[in-house]
Amino acid sequence: MTSFESIDDDLRVVHGRVRQLEQLTRRRQAVDVQLDEVGRLIGDLEAELAEEERGVSRLEGGFSAFLAGLTGSREEKLAGEKAKALAVRQRLEGQRTRLEWLNTDRAALEEALAEVGSAPEEFTELLERKERMLVESSDPRGRELAEIAQRLAEVDADLREHEEAHRAGVAAAHAVGQVLRCLGGARGASTWDMLGGGGGIADMMERGHLLNADEAAWHAQHLLDVFARELVDIGVHVSPALPKVDTRWFADMFFDNIVTDAIKHQRIARTGEAVGDVAEWVGGTVNGLAARCGELTRGRDSFVARREDVLTG
Repeated sequence: MTSFESIDDDLRVVHGRVRQLEQLTRRRQAVDVQLDEVGRLIGDLEAELAEEERGVSRLEGGFSAFLAGLTGSREEKLAGEKAKALAVRQRLEGQRTRLEWLNTDRAALEEALAEVGSAPEEFTELLERKERMLVESSDPRGRELAEIAQRLAEVDADLREHEEAHRAGVAAAHAVGQVLRCLGGARGASTWDMLGGGGGIADMMERGHLLNADEAAWHAQHLLDVFARELVDIGVHVSPALPKVDTRWFADMFFDNIVTDAIKHQRIARTGEAVGDVAEWVGGTVNGLAARCGELTRGRDSFVARREDVLTG
């Protein structure tokens, strides 16, 4: 037996357990879907059975039974209602039995999963052990593994930095979107005021939306600053900035005789357009980061697959 045959045998055995774990996990997911479906069906059937039983009760006594008796159709209708109730009850019992079977199947899957749950860690440990053996030996595969390890480290670092930037971008996008929503509310109130339907109420609403926009803008700017710092890590240097909140807005609310409603409306619209430009930039940058993360992930997966091929070949 060569120096690698023993560990290769172990790798094959543990790899089989990893595949079994993947298969069992998929089965458990399928059972969970079936359990959810059966749970909904049971709820629907219980409601349907309750309704059918109320129909039977109405024909067995009360005004409905009296009317059916006058027409001579009471017994026929009662038999029909009982038959429908029985059919629903039988379907309900069938689904409840199915639920018991599914729960039994899931318990068996959980037990089987517990037996192979450590397989991925065992497989990783064996791969790392063989990798060390190959790198320390004169086997040419050792040099390739060392190169793969270096490339993997580089890709992992790039992927981590891009993922961090992407998360920061998503947070910034949500915050900028909130500013736009607040400005949209202010613009709506301003339009109402310009049309003469708002008066003092429209001014109060406009003021409230603008105050919210001001607060949201400071929060969004903070997240944009965080996003910019994360982008520096991947070689992108930008300084995204939201437009300043025009404090005259608030003065305008109290002194309508100084600045017209039309000017206020134009200010809100211009600010909304400027914030919209920032939102568009953030969205495009986030999408670009997502695409790059996908590329890096695929590259990492190819290196991982090649490393496994070398180690198990």
